[in-house]
Amino acid sequence: MQFTSEQRLEDGVLERKFTLDEIPGILWTPESASASAPVPLILLGHPPLGLNRMYPRLVARAQRAAADGFAAATIELPGSGERPRLAAVDQARADLRRAMEAGTPVSEEIIDALVLPLVDKAVPEWQATLDAVLSLPEVGGPVGYSGGVISIGVRLAAVEPRVVAAGLFAGSLVPRTMFEEARQVTVPLHVLLQWDDEGNDRQASLDLFDAFGSKEKTLHANMGGHTGVPQFAGEDAAGFFARHLK
Repeated sequence: MQFTSEQRLEDGVLERKFTLDEIPGILWTPESASASAPVPLILLGHPPLGLNRMYPRLVARAQRAAADGFAAATIELPGSGERPRLAAVDQARADLRRAMEAGTPVSEEIIDALVLPLVDKAVPEWQATLDAVLSLPEVGGPVGYSGGVISIGVRLAAVEPRVVAAGLFAGSLVPRTMFEEARQVTVPLHVLLQWDDEGNDRQASLDLFDAFGSKEKTLHANMGGHTGVPQFAGEDAAGFFARHLK
């Protein structure tokens, strides 16, 4: 991990941009973080729209995490931002757009081609990021994962034992193979669902929630579309991580 810049935000949060094997990322740490008092970590997932575009939302989430005593980290997803494009994923995205414009069902083949290559590549990168961040003296765990493409969160929660709690956003299409992986997830879950999400299959999201193997899992459903998440939903998610990371 190589830090490329740093700045102190108004609330005292230290923001450091980094690269890890040419993958851009950002780490935020609260003033309380130190080698003598390392803090827990939340990995901030996000949709594949690029870190620059997502930055305002990410920094707001990171500042809330810092206020609760947590560090937060995020990375650029494969095929996003300035990273090399993933041709197959771009083609699947175009096929998805055509299907939605035509009002035809989105095939499982399109969903698989859109999501699975991203999951296969992103999850090992998140794990490498976890290795690097946890090597810093001021960050000590435990670790939570929050948001992002839900299939990435499912895979990471299933295979990465250092993730002890996950807050997932049911706002993306889910390949059928992910349902079997969901049964392997046993950490506490807080799943956010926008009931009228225009780009999401509500029933598939409900079926995925039912498939999770976790003994503690909460579905937080609100009326409204993809971008209509109420502010209090964020408060509930923050409370979830406060319970499980402290």
